[in-house]
Amino acid sequence: MQESMIERIESALDQLRPFLEADGGNVRLVEVTDDLIVRLELMGACKSCSMRMMTFKAGLEEAVRRAVPEVKAVEAINMNQEVVSPA
Repeated sequence: MQESMIERIESALDQLRPFLEADGGNVRLVEVTDDLIVRLELMGACKSCSMRMMTFKAGLEEAVRRAVPEVKAVEAINMNQEVVSPA
């Protein structure tokens, strides 16, 4: 996996972390698969927040896709399957 891709993903997530942390949550990059699927883990309050779906779709997923357009999908490993968003 290209180091620059990981760095771009982390940079995109870093831009949103202060907002997540302000509400007691966070996000962790778990992996980028060989077929360019990004797997994220919502942490802390984000795991059970009623707004987690919106945070994931409109925040995290959008930020990753903007920073790394070659990504095929962004998944949250600790949410319902309905969050998976293929390209």
